[in-house]
Amino acid sequence: MLKYIDEFRNPDLVKSVVSEIHREFSGKPIKLMEVCGGHTITIFKYGIQKLLPDNIYLISGPGCPVCVTDIGYIDRVIALAHIENVTIASFGDMIRVPGSRSSLQKEKGHGIDVRICYSPMDAVRIAEKNQNKEIVFLGIGFETTAPAVAAAIKFAADNKIHNFSVLSAHKTMPQAMKALLDSGEIDLDGFICPGHVSAITGVHIYDFITSEYRIPCVISGFEPLDMLLSILMIVRQLNRGKAIVENQYIRSVREDGNIHAMEMMMDVFEPVDTEWRGIGTIPGSGLGIRQQYRIFDANWKYNIEIEPVREYTGCICGDIMRGVKVPTDCKLFTKTCHPEDPKGSCMVSDEGTCATWYKYSARD
Repeated sequence: MLKYIDEFRNPDLVKSVVSEIHREFSGKPIKLMEVCGGHTITIFKYGIQKLLPDNIYLISGPGCPVCVTDIGYIDRVIALAHIENVTIASFGDMIRVPGSRSSLQKEKGHGIDVRICYSPMDAVRIAEKNQNKEIVFLGIGFETTAPAVAAAIKFAADNKIHNFSVLSAHKTMPQAMKALLDSGEIDLDGFICPGHVSAITGVHIYDFITSEYRIPCVISGFEPLDMLLSILMIVRQLNRGKAIVENQYIRSVREDGNIHAMEMMMDVFEPVDTEWRGIGTIPGSGLGIRQQYRIFDANWKYNIEIEPVREYTGCICGDIMRGVKVPTDCKLFTKTCHPEDPKGSCMVSDEGTCATWYKYSARD
């Protein structure tokens, strides 16, 4: 079994797997979607698409948590930031995401208090040290980050830190995958499933895709050889008429996932309907804070009113996240929209499809 990073970048092993993909490939067009921004980076950074047969297409889905955060959420955050004594605590990427009329970065330049955090507990510590301030942490991300936010809320509850709250925009991945399949916008032959999400949830959250839709799923790691092995596993499933969930990322993903993290997450959060940027409202795909922890729920704690939401004219981030268009289809891409001045969320985070295309292929 391969154990070390260098092995997963070994040119000879890569060539061997690429040759096996070409040997196994039947020639019939195959569309595979990755739903993890880390996988998108690997695909472009290492030129994975260029190594594959011409008729195997890799399509980027809604795998970037910053990108799928809806505009209305950003507008609510900005409104919160203007309430007296409120301090916004956030991961760094979020401050650059455009809302309808502004961003946290621009508002910070006008004097609002925004703190960059590396973990939710950083925000709790800020609240402990600033009892005269209300600290609102921006809870974004999938099943990967939600347990850590849940742990922060439980710590605040246990230690009676009541000037800390979370504005939750946490989302869960399986419902989004189902929404993409049910939309009929794109025909997929397989999913490259997210490794970090699966390390928390385990492998069985994708069972419905293989049983109901007869679409192969492979949980993949993030190195070049991981990605290629996962593609080979899907090709072999298709050749044999199979549709099962396979775990390529066995060094990090257990069958049942991280049970303690899941219990922590579901103790604090409950499934709610939520808005995905570019997709719309997906039932049961969000994580809202449960009643017993509502004093840590910024949505409950504050009466937040916003003006009607509006998208930047010409931005097609939604189409890109659904896999129906690519960044070069956008008239703004590399012209008025670039990492220094993003017009849409896909250009903000390193995991965003537009940002990845810009970095690795815009000048090819």
